[in-house]
Amino acid sequence: MMDYVNAFWVGGLICALAQILLDRTKMMPGRIMVLLVCTGAALSFLGIYEPFFRFAGAGASVPLMGFGHLLFQGVRDAVDESGFLGLFQGGFRAGAVGCSAALIFGYLASLIFRPRMKK
Repeated sequence: MMDYVNAFWVGGLICALAQILLDRTKMMPGRIMVLLVCTGAALSFLGIYEPFFRFAGAGASVPLMGFGHLLFQGVRDAVDESGFLGLFQGGFRAGAVGCSAALIFGYLASLIFRPRMKK
């Protein structure tokens, strides 16, 4: 039961901090998303993200910080396997399934709900 509670409050805290950045600064949403991905990658590089992920579970893997962690892990593994070329292929290999799923399900949802541009 505590796994669910920890995932809820940690994920909520990450999202709340991102919302505060949106509301209180002049940062555009794209920059905040890049900041979250880079923060996840940096924390992964420093070895901090893995214990954080074990504690928070989905609360740490679902927000964009988790995507940064995933990209860094993929690059690190690909560099160990392929050397220098792993810098270029590791992130693509690690994030391909999630990005593909998001595109496919987004397209299917657009077929069902018929989105329109805001006026």
